[in-house]
Amino acid sequence: MAYHISQETRLRHKRVLLLEPEQKSHNDRTWSFWTDQPTPYDAVLAAEWRQLAFRSPRIDVVLPLRRYRYCTLRGLDFYRFVQQALGARPEQFTLVQASVEQLENTPDGVVAHTTAGSFSARFGFDSRPPKPERRADKRYLWQHFVGWEVETDYDAFDASTPVFMDFRVPQHHECRFVYVLPFSPRRALIEYTLFSGTLLPQAEYEQALREYLAQHLGGKPYRIAETEAGAIPMTDHYFEPSAGANIVHLGTRGGRVKASTGYAFLRMQQHAARLTTALANTGTLPADLTGDEWQFRLFDTLLLDIMQREGERTSEIFSELFANNPVERILDFLDERTNWVENFQVMNSVTPWPFMHSIANVLRGKPGMREVPAARQLVQA
Repeated sequence: MAYHISQETRLRHKRVLLLEPEQKSHNDRTWSFWTDQPTPYDAVLAAEWRQLAFRSPRIDVVLPLRRYRYCTLRGLDFYRFVQQALGARPEQFTLVQASVEQLENTPDGVVAHTTAGSFSARFGFDSRPPKPERRADKRYLWQHFVGWEVETDYDAFDASTPVFMDFRVPQHHECRFVYVLPFSPRRALIEYTLFSGTLLPQAEYEQALREYLAQHLGGKPYRIAETEAGAIPMTDHYFEPSAGANIVHLGTRGGRVKASTGYAFLRMQQHAARLTTALANTGTLPADLTGDEWQFRLFDTLLLDIMQREGERTSEIFSELFANNPVERILDFLDERTNWVENFQVMNSVTPWPFMHSIANVLRGKPGMREVPAARQLVQA
């Protein structure tokens, strides 16, 4: 948000206070996204590609991208890029290292109560991780992963083709796949990813990565140069876009994580740009803070319901999507850019019964849950 404000000349007279609990000085994450437009961050991208691979027991395809490019951005490069932009305007931006304990609406704006004192402003933008109270009619999963950036002394990776999803790993009644970002023939990020209700012991992620690398590198040696791990909430829980008239929610707190895929970076940037443009044009916030459309939230809910009920079906669903649609249509759909005709084409390309089951669950207000066999229930009891 601060970066977008820094680039808007009509807001140059507005002073901005940034409250961060810690310095952004290490590479704690990697973002990937697809786009058909230039971005402000093109100069600091770690890599970009013009085709994707999708792999499952059913299909193995390489999909050229005509409009889109698939991009990866390292967290540290992004932080430095933004810090440089804000540092060029010290009279406008002030950074205070502090944790926000409470944001309070006032008649004149907002007051932030922090570990470094209290601060007043006209508007507050809150990106603190949310802690929603779970509702019985909503679905709550995690997208959790461990990634190894590995190096080899031999050519091991196709640097022209990231692997969007590789479902050729044991599913264990869940949605599990491997994601591969090849930065060169001898260096790649290999990420073991799951969608499930509970996290795994660290050793299980690492064992899955070792098995995948042993299979795909033919048992040849490799070095682990960097590691990363994370857990992203995947839920159809509705996150309020604001808290009163003067506090806007950003990031995960503002529902910017795509509930069925976990992609968030461009959604966050587009949200920040929307808010910045409204502030510059009108001096206030837009009436519609997000621009979200209800039908895409419904599609997310249906897929989450399937993942929660029988996650192993996810491989079949995505296999049907990639087998029966142009890749650009799939990416448009996942990016919430399709029209009603295209939405119908996408939904008509997959087996309907799992989705019909989920629609029934939505209408009943009762999320799908995996049925535990009676014998297993006795053992657990």
